[in-house]
Amino acid sequence: MQISLAGELTEAGHRLVQRVYYEDTDFSGVVYHARYLHFMERARTDYLRLLGVEQASLAVEGDTEGLVFVVHRMEIDFKAPARMDDILTIETVTEKAGGAKMVLSQAIWNGERPLINARVIIAVINAAGRPRRLPETLAQRFLANAAPIVA
Repeated sequence: MQISLAGELTEAGHRLVQRVYYEDTDFSGVVYHARYLHFMERARTDYLRLLGVEQASLAVEGDTEGLVFVVHRMEIDFKAPARMDDILTIETVTEKAGGAKMVLSQAIWNGERPLINARVIIAVINAAGRPRRLPETLAQRFLANAAPIVA
């Protein structure tokens, strides 16, 4: 059995499974609220990786302008806490991809229990920090399996 550290692409988008470690929790053993941002960032990064975007080189196949994604806005609903040793599933789905932005829905689950719902607006910029259009081929990869997450 081959296990992917980057999670997996799904019919709806991307899924990543992560364990909660001691370092993710506060003194009471509950996941510190800012750590959920880390879990969601890892999931977005691995989603890009599986779609063929190499962030380290700031490029998509055949692109010379540079491509950078930056979080412009994030709305988060905290529904329930996670605790040390929980196994979390982070789901990411593309709502919109085009122009100079993307909108992603993310949810974090502990089994069947929803913990977090988030909506993330990503600005697309070039290597010089100026807005740029998302390449159409990449937009199509993001939209290929788009479906809403309900948590």
